[in-house]
Amino acid sequence: MSQTEEFGEDLADFVRRVAELKSARSLPPDHLGAVLDAAIFELDHVAEQLWPTYERLSADGQPGGGAPDRDEQRLLRAIFQRMPLPVALLDRETVVRRMNFAGTALTGVRAGFAAGRPLTGFLVHADRVAFRSQTAAVARGEGDRSLVVHLQQSPGTPVRATLTALRPGAEPRTAVLVVLQPSVGRAQQPPRVPRPAPDLGEATRHAAQLDLADAMTTALLTAPPGDRAAVLERAAAVLHGRFADWVIADEGAARPRRRTVLGPPHAPVADVRAQDPAACPLVVEAARGGAASLQVRPEDPDAFGRDASGAHVLVRAEVTSLLCVPLAARADAPVEGVLTLFRCGARLAFSLAEARAVDVLSRHMALAMRREGGAGRAAGR
Repeated sequence: MSQTEEFGEDLADFVRRVAELKSARSLPPDHLGAVLDAAIFELDHVAEQLWPTYERLSADGQPGGGAPDRDEQRLLRAIFQRMPLPVALLDRETVVRRMNFAGTALTGVRAGFAAGRPLTGFLVHADRVAFRSQTAAVARGEGDRSLVVHLQQSPGTPVRATLTALRPGAEPRTAVLVVLQPSVGRAQQPPRVPRPAPDLGEATRHAAQLDLADAMTTALLTAPPGDRAAVLERAAAVLHGRFADWVIADEGAARPRRRTVLGPPHAPVADVRAQDPAACPLVVEAARGGAASLQVRPEDPDAFGRDASGAHVLVRAEVTSLLCVPLAARADAPVEGVLTLFRCGARLAFSLAEARAVDVLSRHMALAMRREGGAGRAAGR
C-alpha cells in the first residue's frame, strides 16, 4: 500500500471520528471529560501527523514482511485462543478480527458473533469515542495506550483496556491487540467459559411470554370501546417494566402522533413525549413501509432522532437493544401506529423469539384499535 493510499485512509478515518465527536455532545456532563480529551487528541493528530504528511506526501511504499511458517501460525493461533487473559485483535476502526475464549467469557459475546463487528458496540456510549480514537492512534504507530472502559452487560465494573500495535504476517496494515482486564483491587481469577443455558431457562422464558400474552389480551378486551388512545395506553402499561424499560406508542401512519411514553424512574420521559415522531427515522420507516426493526447495541445515535432538549434519544436513554414494530392487522393492511420498545443497561437484549412475540401482539393491538372503532360507529348508528 502506497503512502498516498495510507494518508487517504487515515484522513477518512479522522473525518468519521470527528462526526462521532459531534454526536457525543448530547452525553451527560459527567461523561464529557473523556470526549474533550479525545477531541484534543484528534487536534494534536492533525497538527503533528496529517498536515506534515500532506506537505511531504510522496509515492514511497513500505515493503511488506515475509510470510510466517504455517506451523508457527498454528502455534501462535492456539496460544492466542488459550491465553487466560481476555484478548481481541482489532483493525483501526475497532472491528474485531479475532477474540479468544477468555474474551468471549468476559464480554458475554460469542466469538462468531463478535467477529466483523466493532468492539465499541459492546461498550457503553460514553466510552466509544475515546476508545475509537485511541485505537486509531495505536494503529498509526503512535505508541501503546491504556484506558478504562465499561462493558454494556456490566456497566458498573470498570475494565482496563491495554492497546498495542501488531503487524500480522505480511499484511500491509497494522492491527491493534487489546487486552481487557477488570479494574478491581483483588486478584482476578482466570475467566471461565460460560456453560450452556439449561433447558429450564428456555421453559421459563416461554412461560413468561405466555403470561405477557395473557395480560395483553385482558388489557385489550377491557379497553373502552372506540378509544384508540386507550388501547395504546393499556398495551404500553402491560409491556412497561416486565418486558421493556421504555415503551413508546405512536398513532397513525401518514402523520404519526405520540400517544404514550413510559420509561424508567427519573428518565427524561417528558422530553421524549414532546418529540415529533416524524423526526424519528425508525418510526417513519415502520409507519410507511410496515417494516419491523430489531437492533442490538445500535450504532447509529440518530436512529430514533433527538428529544425536545436536542439530545440523541438512544444515547441519553443508554439503549442497548430496541424493537420498533408497525401496528397492522396483517401484512397488507394499513398501519394503525408504531410501537417502540427499549432495553437499557445490563438487561438482556431482545431475542428473536421475543421479537416474534411482539410482532404477534402488535397485530392484536391493531385489531383491537380497528374493532373498537367499528363498534363505536355501530353504536352511533
